[in-house]
Order: sequence, then structure tokens, then C-alpha cells
Amino acid sequence: MKRFFYLFCLISLFLLFLFTSIRSYANDVSKDLSNNFFRLHILANSDSNEDQSLKLKVRDNIISYMNTLSYSGLTKDEAINLTNSHLVSFQEIAEKTIAGEGYNYPVKLEIGNFYFPTKEYGNISLPAGYYDALKIEIGDAKGKNWWCSLFPPLCFVDISAGVIDEESEKYLKDNLSDDEFAIITDDSETVKFKFKIIELLNEKGY
Repeated sequence: MKRFFYLFCLISLFLLFLFTSIRSYANDVSKDLSNNFFRLHILANSDSNEDQSLKLKVRDNIISYMNTLSYSGLTKDEAINLTNSHLVSFQEIAEKTIAGEGYNYPVKLEIGNFYFPTKEYGNISLPAGYYDALKIEIGDAKGKNWWCSLFPPLCFVDISAGVIDEESEKYLKDNLSDDEFAIITDDSETVKFKFKIIELLNEKGY
């Protein structure tokens, strides 16, 4: 009986150690990814075709204006400061776009640290977690959302081919570990397994 008790304790300690190690790994990866991205998040009023179309018009006009600000070559903090200094202009652009389409939805803009579910952008997949972002809420903000990355500047590149540009890829390689870079770009089974672990723990809040 004692032998089974000791065996049970040994297995329990091993499982606890394993879970703690996995959780620590997931937290470290999530923190590094969060520290290296500044995202743009636009939420539509609802899922109706009209509101979703309006969201994309707001997106296009916001991105068009952001293109004039030149995010290329900035650090993450500089990108956040640049965005913050133009919040009034972004607000005006969004409101003007909405009014021009015949709607009177209010618009709320906020820079902060927000939870994101797992998202894909070209050949990049970011696991669920908290990321710094500019959030633009249209009306009730209960519709499907759209996102991209202001830093690295992925909002401004053509991803029709399903890949990010060389400058952004180089930044990610230089600022993430090999394992972290593989997690967001590689689709091998081993990397997919690691991604799922990180995704699951972040979704559960561990």
C-alpha cells in the first residue's frame, strides 16, 4: 500500500513540475510576443453586411492616413507615441467616414493592453494573449473585428501572397528567439503542438 502511495506522490510531483515548466514556457513566449507587437484593432457595430462593410471603409481610411505618417523604421514605443499623438485625427477620420456613409454611430478610440484570440496575418499566427493595441470601437462594437500590426508595420504591406515583407521578417528574427519565431511562422507538427499549448494556457488564464 505504501509503495502505491509513494508512486502516486512521485507521479503527482512529476506532473506538477511538468505543468509548472510548461506554464513558465508559455508565459515567457507570450510576454516576448506581447512586447514585440503593437496592434490595430477595429470592431464593427454588428455582424450585419452593412456594418461589416462600414468597418472596412473606416479601416481603409485610417490605414490610408497612417501611410502618410511613416511607421517604417520606428521602435515599438515610437510607434505607440506616434499613434497617440494622432488620436484626434484618427477619431475625425472614423467619424467622417461613418457620417459619409449615412450612419451616426459613435466612435471610441483607446490605446491599451487588450486580450486577443488567436489571429493570423499572412504567414504569421499570433497565439491568444494580451497585446498592446489601438482599439477602435464603432457603435456597439459587437460585430466581427479586423486587426493588423502597426508594429512591426504589417498593416501597410501587400500580403496577398500570404507572406510578410522582408523588413518585418528581419525585425521579428532579430527580436524573438528562434523558438518564438518558429511558433508564429512554422506550421510543422512540433511547432503546432507548442502553439496549441501556449494558446490553451493563455485562453484559460494560467
